[in-house]
Amino acid sequence: MDAKSAMRWIRQNAGKLGIDPNRLAAGGVSAGGHLAAAAGTTRGFEEETEDLKISSRPNALILFAPVFDNGPDGFAHAKVQEYWKEFSPLHNISPGTPPAIVFLGTQDKHIPVATAEHFKSLMESAGNRCELSLYPGQPHGCFRAENPEVFVKSLTEVDRFLASLGYLQGEPVVEQMAGPASP
Repeated sequence: MDAKSAMRWIRQNAGKLGIDPNRLAAGGVSAGGHLAAAAGTTRGFEEETEDLKISSRPNALILFAPVFDNGPDGFAHAKVQEYWKEFSPLHNISPGTPPAIVFLGTQDKHIPVATAEHFKSLMESAGNRCELSLYPGQPHGCFRAENPEVFVKSLTEVDRFLASLGYLQGEPVVEQMAGPASP
């Protein structure tokens, strides 16, 4: 509900924020990626006190090692077993799910590559765009500034994805970091 409320608030206040309410991307890493994916796929989980005429669905998804599958064989199923069918992004893809770009390390111990490939397949079967970018040998959480090569490469891909949607213009301008990022 919080992720959807945040999307609705941003859309509702787009004029004050100086942004286009029809070009909102949601993204995150791991559980944050789950929240973004859930905001883009699930029905329900809406705060009833808000203006539900304002959409809580993002227009694009940027997902880094996201938790897609909360089904019986998926991540943290025991915590959501009573409502996983409504909650699991993998199980709620439909036509009109926002275009997505997904990043995953092939050595991720939490999100199997097969799950990301299945998500991509379901998205495409529903007529939705989904790009999957696999990073060989990389673990869960590899998309941080502490891993500059992966960090810069993935942000460049995000830039190109957003440009392909018309959200950005021009070639990506990402400079290689000189050393480890400060905290």
